[in-house]
Amino acid sequence: MKRLQAMRESLGFSKAKLSRIADLNASTIAWAEQGRFVPYPGQLAKMAMGLGYDGDPNDLLEEVEGDAGDAQ
Repeated sequence: MKRLQAMRESLGFSKAKLSRIADLNASTIAWAEQGRFVPYPGQLAKMAMGLGYDGDPNDLLEEVEGDAGDAQ
């Protein structure tokens, strides 16, 4: 599971909710979580902002354990 998905789920956000907060298309988020698409740096920054993630936005694409507690 990507850190992006783990954090999103730990916050209780749907892909649609994160897409509204980050001003991105929900499919962009879904594809990034599935590894089908590597978002542009600006898109990753928007996702990080929407999740309240202060680390390097590129870290959102790292694989983490399924437990959301390991994602932060």
